[in-house]
Amino acid sequence: MSRKVVRTSKFRHVFGQAVKADQCYDDIRISQMTWDSNFCSVNPKFVAMIVEASGGGAFIVLPLGKTGRIDMSQPTVCGHTGPVLDIEWCPHNDNVIASGSEDCSVMIWEIPEGGLTQPLKEPVVKLEGHSKRVGILSWHPTAHNVLMSAGCDNVVILWNVVRGEAAVRIDTLHTDLIYSACWNRDGTRILTSCKDKKLRLLDPRKGTVIAEKEKPHEGSRPVRAVFVSDGKILTTGFSRMSERQVALWDLNSFQEALTLQELDTSSGVLLPFYDPDTSIVYLCGKGDSSIRYFEVTDEAPYVHYLSMYSSKESQKGMGYMPKRGLEINKCEIARFYKLHERKCEPVVMTVPRKSDLFQEDLYPDTIGPEPSVEADDWFAGKDGKPILMSLKDGFVATTKKECKSIKSLLTIPTANLHMSLMGLSSHSLSKDAQALQSELKALRQMATQETGRQLETALQKMKNKDTQSLVLILLQI
Repeated sequence: MSRKVVRTSKFRHVFGQAVKADQCYDDIRISQMTWDSNFCSVNPKFVAMIVEASGGGAFIVLPLGKTGRIDMSQPTVCGHTGPVLDIEWCPHNDNVIASGSEDCSVMIWEIPEGGLTQPLKEPVVKLEGHSKRVGILSWHPTAHNVLMSAGCDNVVILWNVVRGEAAVRIDTLHTDLIYSACWNRDGTRILTSCKDKKLRLLDPRKGTVIAEKEKPHEGSRPVRAVFVSDGKILTTGFSRMSERQVALWDLNSFQEALTLQELDTSSGVLLPFYDPDTSIVYLCGKGDSSIRYFEVTDEAPYVHYLSMYSSKESQKGMGYMPKRGLEINKCEIARFYKLHERKCEPVVMTVPRKSDLFQEDLYPDTIGPEPSVEADDWFAGKDGKPILMSLKDGFVATTKKECKSIKSLLTIPTANLHMSLMGLSSHSLSKDAQALQSELKALRQMATQETGRQLETALQKMKNKDTQSLVLILLQI
């Protein structure tokens, strides 16, 4: 008699939960553009969302704590002359954000501390080099001020933001519209998916193809691709029958997928978000009302379904919080910012744990905000590994302070306790406590004259006389 064994995983019980209504961002007119980007970007300070704007393009930037109803007069970033298609925060500076637009330009903005108090119309840098609309932006993960942009002119440009110039222009490789473009973990490779049904692995500085895969998915709908751990690539796409699929590829044997799974028959493009610390990939479909999540391992079938978060309303976009912005003491392993038509709703992914201690297995050292190489050095050929940071410093114990105080008082030596009681100022005590303090002073004088037995009897008498006043003095020490 065979018995099915459940796969062991510490993430098997991860669950998603939307925050309460008063922690959402309400009355925001999210953009109606039919473009398959996230429409939202978030970091530990701000959340940015592309919004509807008349006479140009705009996005709104809010401090994370500014929840509730957002006033119609809230200032926006409104320097583009065409609709904004993509935005992304700089991973090395939480006040700098890039935006790409239908006006063929890329703009770099600096948001003041505390958020905007007036409309922001002048960018810090304006990058011009595309001949058609710019729909994809991605900052280099380790090099400071290096930005990749991809436009509908089938061109990928790597910008040196400090100099405001295009350092590398890849314009001959892609024969059709670019669906997605992303960096690997240390920024030494670029992965693109294209409408010509090809996946391309590129050397970013040389602009050459290292590996190529034709038809990772048979369907003609858009394909998305991201790097996952150990040199593997995860793709989402469609079959010939328009069924949504997820596949995992090994760069060493690119011709055959390690696994290819069919999910459902919805029409929305699946946006993949990969967490390298936990090896979990989250799939968020535009127009869906759910978030599926899978664990990527070295064991077949390699991509293991964990669970699904479902809600009633569909999502128009999705923002993904970096690991350093999560609430570690609540065992939060991911946080999404789900865009509805008129609001933004944070969704928290949590691992249920009973312990109040820091969970080291859930939070290994993660990529921090420090760059490891400057733009000029990187373009000159110098690579930099990610600089990792420990999340333990951001951990806050949930034990009640009152319990800690009482516990520490109980461990005070008797001699120190008597000295502390003698040093209290009389005006800080109640009348009963002052009387008790006088009695203690008299007790000290008695100690030099009376025997040990008499002293013990007096202490017992005092203890029985007024316990409440004694506790009051202990709490004030």
